[in-house]
Amino acid sequence: MKKHFYFFRPGKLYRKDNTICYEPSVEVPADEDENLQEQILLSSNDSPRLIDSTQRTVIPIQEIDSIFIFADVLFNSRFIEFAASNYIPIHMFNFFGRYKGTFYPINESYSGTFILKQCSFYLKYSRRIVIARKIIKAASHNIIKNISRYSAKSPVLQEKIDEIKSLVASIDNAVYTSQLMGIEANIRKIYYSTFNYFIDSEIKFTKREFHPPTDPMNSLISFSNALVYSAVISEIYRTQLNPFISFLHEPGDNRFSLAYDIAEIFKPLLADRIIFKLLNNGSIRLEHFEYRDGGCFVNPTGRKIIVKEFDSRLNKTIFHRKIKHNVSYRRLIRLECYNLVSHIKKEKEYEPFKIWW
Repeated sequence: MKKHFYFFRPGKLYRKDNTICYEPSVEVPADEDENLQEQILLSSNDSPRLIDSTQRTVIPIQEIDSIFIFADVLFNSRFIEFAASNYIPIHMFNFFGRYKGTFYPINESYSGTFILKQCSFYLKYSRRIVIARKIIKAASHNIIKNISRYSAKSPVLQEKIDEIKSLVASIDNAVYTSQLMGIEANIRKIYYSTFNYFIDSEIKFTKREFHPPTDPMNSLISFSNALVYSAVISEIYRTQLNPFISFLHEPGDNRFSLAYDIAEIFKPLLADRIIFKLLNNGSIRLEHFEYRDGGCFVNPTGRKIIVKEFDSRLNKTIFHRKIKHNVSYRRLIRLECYNLVSHIKKEKEYEPFKIWW
């Protein structure tokens, strides 16, 4: 299977024959010429796929699924053309680890006929609301699964589960997606209130704040969610789905709103469980955060720890009960996209992914 590659050190990416080459460089000073700053994009490295090397690295193009860039990296139009011709999305994050955008090559799977069908499911509200309800139900199920893993730690946790189940019961009564988003927000508020019962760390949850995150926990949640969002974009790209046409979240300018829909389902598995693990085993500590420009952000060392665990989680496999063989967590996202495609084609009813372990 092709892999994700993550770049953390400033440098440049370029094409050499049928490979991608990465050469590290010195950091560009903040007061460097403004025109040069505008040319700089982002990069990084740490293990075979987490690239933080001070040495030149050569990566065969056939090994690359997607590229994630977390530092200042230069690349030219020849590199972009090479990435595009090999259908490689490039996800870019800024200095603070915030997702900023994706280079999204022309998708060979796109079909005008299918896009019209996807649009029809958005435009016909009775069809759209069915999908939106199912997404919220699946996300809520996965949230409950996470809390249930720790329910023996406090009777309060079972009470919180019951509160969430009560909200889930109201989902079918929602007639507008805005109502569903309100239910989802209330479920997440209850969910976040459980974190301190099973996270054994000096980092605690107080309240959800972002744009910018104001403390380490919020910074950790925002960065982990951004990784899930970008991974979902990569999997949507491999299907016929148009990432701008969503069902739960409103489509908008400058965002892949369908990725937000699908990410809701997978954040409990891919973002939250990573947060719990890294905090409980002490891998992420207060020293991995910094306060700048009115916000709190995961520092470069912390980002590498999180990304390494995230990539490991994406490649972890589990026996799939329906298709009867092992699949990676990353493949679960692709299967979710295929399920949505089948629903839009009216081949089978959409049943979102629900954690069963």
